[in-house]
Amino acid sequence: MKKMVTVGQAKFWTDYDNILYFEFTQNQSDFVLDLNTAKKYFNGILQISEGMSMSSVIDLRGFRGAFSTEAAKFIAKNSLLNNSSISQAFITNSMATKLLIASYKRIYDPIIPFKVCNDLEVAKQFCLETSNQI
Repeated sequence: MKKMVTVGQAKFWTDYDNILYFEFTQNQSDFVLDLNTAKKYFNGILQISEGMSMSSVIDLRGFRGAFSTEAAKFIAKNSLLNNSSISQAFITNSMATKLLIASYKRIYDPIIPFKVCNDLEVAKQFCLETSNQI
């Protein structure tokens, strides 16, 4: 592990494969990711990535809840985040989270390649393959 940052219920880190890993452990079903928390997560991502373009593995298996509209728009319209993202692989074991990801990607972020997986190794392989295509 090269670096790690913890922000609330989220951990961000990179390994030597230049993939940015996110792990969310918010397990309250009524949790809503608000704009202030999204900004804190964004600052953690900037700190870890140091401005480098990277693929991301986002582990949502421990996440329960939803995004506020403001947080989703902030993430979707953030040019620094969008310009530095090569691809995204989401890991989830919840149908509700799969639907949330599909809706978010369709509405806010249709350009960045993504995959929804059940397994870390499959997610990592997708990121490595898309990174090698660039």
